[in-house]
Amino acid sequence: MELNIRELAEKYSDYIIQRRRFYHACPELSGQEEGTAQSLKADLEAMGVEVQMCTTCHGLVGIIRGGKPGKTVALRSDTDALPVKEETGLPFAADNGAMHACGHDSHMAMLLGAAKILTEIREELPGTVKLLFQPAEEVALGAKAMIAEGMLDDVDAIYGAHIWGDFDAPLIDVTPGNRMACCDSFVLTVEGASTHGSTPHLGTDALVASAAIIQNLQSYVSRNNDPLNPLVVTVGKIDGGQRFNIIANRVVMEGTCRTFSHKILKTIDQDLLRIAQNTAAAYGAVASIEYTHMTLPVINDNAELNRIAHNAALKLYGEEGIGHLPTMMGSEDFSFFMEKVPGVFGFIGSRTSDPAYSYTNHHEKYTVPEDVLQRGAAMHAQFALDFLMEKAAEA
Repeated sequence: MELNIRELAEKYSDYIIQRRRFYHACPELSGQEEGTAQSLKADLEAMGVEVQMCTTCHGLVGIIRGGKPGKTVALRSDTDALPVKEETGLPFAADNGAMHACGHDSHMAMLLGAAKILTEIREELPGTVKLLFQPAEEVALGAKAMIAEGMLDDVDAIYGAHIWGDFDAPLIDVTPGNRMACCDSFVLTVEGASTHGSTPHLGTDALVASAAIIQNLQSYVSRNNDPLNPLVVTVGKIDGGQRFNIIANRVVMEGTCRTFSHKILKTIDQDLLRIAQNTAAAYGAVASIEYTHMTLPVINDNAELNRIAHNAALKLYGEEGIGHLPTMMGSEDFSFFMEKVPGVFGFIGSRTSDPAYSYTNHHEKYTVPEDVLQRGAAMHAQFALDFLMEKAAEA
């Protein structure tokens, strides 16, 4: 039986758009997605999809059991919004001070569309599809919580995708290799000694030491890192000093590191501490660091899944429907799912020549041309079907 996923996606396009608008209008921030989870549960149960709710977070899993035995494949959407006041002017714009400025409303709608498609062809599926609706992506906690609850314990592969404002609509990207960098954060504290601003020799200036540390941290990128490996070390916030005429006794700096190198990730916290401590010591100050590994890099390094994903996009929309989004230093906690089971991550373009669709993710005017959403749904469903079919043929 030939299953035309593209036609089924077109059939459910109106439903997908309607659900995108519903979720766009009622965004909930990370860790607060209770209403979103209950609405998703109702949407899935209306299709006859079995639902399993998480107990430690506002995540949920829809389970579609195929008519034939086989492997289990997972498809993922994130569900949380950002603390952004929306300025799109859309008739269904959010008015509660939050906004789906990253496109998670689109992700939910695309996965619900895939659920519609997969339930229609349920009897032909040789295996099980798990639909993961993950909260708290923006704070890199949701994927870990769902993994800890065992939601991936029986999963053989996972696919996820992000709608993207810097990528042309309606293209699909499933490029192999480095896709999104890790996201680490750090807090550097420099301790000096206060004195009157007119007598700097009687104190230890934590501000001057901190300025030198910021400059020297950049030498880590240029002199300690392989120039062929992307690496960013950024100090984005600095807070110190008491008054214009007092030598600062304490400075706190906050920053982030982004890379794809697992080798760098093993030592970077101690490397940055070494630079900070030695620089501070040269000024008579003392430095300490609190370093947090927030996410892992997203790397499409599974050749089998890369092939299945590429062929799925090709089958759906031909070579003209496939594009390439360059590697980026932004991050995604989908990386934790990929650490747990083999995975592949794609992108759906939302940029057009229309100025309304020229904004990037996280912008207060970011929105999407809704006709691309059916492509995201089709890609979810086609990948799941092709993976299960291939594995069944191998058995």
